[in-house]
Amino acid sequence: MAQISSLDKQIESLELPIERDQFLRTVIRELAGTLQDVVGVEEAAGFLNVVGYRTGQHVNQIYHNALQLSHLSREQVTAVLVDWKRRIQGDFYVIEETDEKIVLGNRKCPFAEQVEGREAMCVMTSNIFGAIAADNLGYARVELEDTIARGAQECKVVIHLKPSEASEEFAGQEYFKL
Repeated sequence: MAQISSLDKQIESLELPIERDQFLRTVIRELAGTLQDVVGVEEAAGFLNVVGYRTGQHVNQIYHNALQLSHLSREQVTAVLVDWKRRIQGDFYVIEETDEKIVLGNRKCPFAEQVEGREAMCVMTSNIFGAIAADNLGYARVELEDTIARGAQECKVVIHLKPSEASEEFAGQEYFKL
C-alpha cells in the first residue's frame, strides 16, 4: 500500500474553493461559453435546448413517481417548478398563477455567479419548465422576461399555458405534450 507523503498531506490540507457543485457549475458555464463563442448565442441555446428538454422530462418523471400521479394539475406544476429550483439552490417564487399563465420570480440562480454573461444557460430553465408544464397541461410557452444572466437583479419567467394571438407577441419557446 502506498504511503501518504508529506507533500500529499500538505496539498490535501489546502483550503481551496474546489468541490463538486462548483466544479459542475463551472463545467456547464465553460461549455455554454464555448458554444456561444464558437457558434453564437442562438445556436448555443439550441444545443442546450435538447439537454434542457430531456432533463425536464426526467425531472417530471421523478415528481410523477414520488407523488404517484400520472398527471399534475396547474397548481401542482407550479409547486413542482418552485420546489425543483429550491432543491438545486435557486430561490423561485410565485408572482402570479392563473389558467392562462404562471409567472415566477427568482432571487438566486442555481448556477450562482457562473451564469453571469452566459445567457444560453437560462435555456435550461426554459426547457425544464416548458417540458414539465406541457407534459402535464398540454402546452407551454416560456418567456424569460428578465434574467440574472443578462444583468437583472432577479429573474422573471412567464409560462403561458394556452396558445393565443396575445401570446404570439411575446418572445419565448413553445412546448407541446408529446
